[in-house]
Amino acid sequence: MIQVGTYLERIGYRGPVAPTQETLQQIHRAHLLSVPFENLSVRRGEAIVLEESRLFEKIVLRRRGGFCYELNGLFAALLRTLGFRVARLAGRVGVDGIPFDHMALRVDLDEPWLADVGFGDSFLLPLRLEAREPQEGGCGRRYRLDAADGGLLLVREEPEGWQRQYLFTLETWPLAAFEDACYYHRTSPESQFTRKTVVSRATETGRITLSERRLIVTSSGMRTETVVGDDAAISRVLAEQFGIEDPDLVSGRRSGG
Repeated sequence: MIQVGTYLERIGYRGPVAPTQETLQQIHRAHLLSVPFENLSVRRGEAIVLEESRLFEKIVLRRRGGFCYELNGLFAALLRTLGFRVARLAGRVGVDGIPFDHMALRVDLDEPWLADVGFGDSFLLPLRLEAREPQEGGCGRRYRLDAADGGLLLVREEPEGWQRQYLFTLETWPLAAFEDACYYHRTSPESQFTRKTVVSRATETGRITLSERRLIVTSSGMRTETVVGDDAAISRVLAEQFGIEDPDLVSGRRSGG
């Protein structure tokens, strides 16, 4: 069982906790502003165990982040404990993505919502699952859900047009159903997560990302990029920008990280 108060403190949330649309929106946003999307465990070759108690220990108690299976896996547990009706959905990011390539969440209130705190650069506020018109994502960008291939395709509006995010179905799955895909993404040389280090979280005005040794800050539409020179500087960035204080995550990463 997760400790709700400790979890809410981790994401800096002090608002209402009744299972309402307002609560869902506020907690979803707070999570994305506080908990980074990161693959440091993958780059170190660490095991990732999809059990709620293990995810709680890593993300909440150790104040780490994770990727979709971890972040949405634990967020589902928080929502369920607060009284929300929540289910896990499986998706594919790329056209040739593996089964269970991505985990998203369905939350049922008066209407169903798509929640996702584990996709990295994505919507800050949940999206209406049954709406097909463009929706504001709470991040200055619009999203749309289109019927496609027996499921739904999430697309995002970009200057060059609507761009694919991921395809998913409304079939629901237990956390254990994602174990094989999680193993693939943390071990396969074909996985994007084994090839490149990334740590990223939303901010009030945009996003901050550490991609290998590049620190990328987007704020109010303006982008700056800085090269982070050495391991000590990376450790400072991890601590100051992402709240991750573990020097072994830097010194222990695989070659090329």
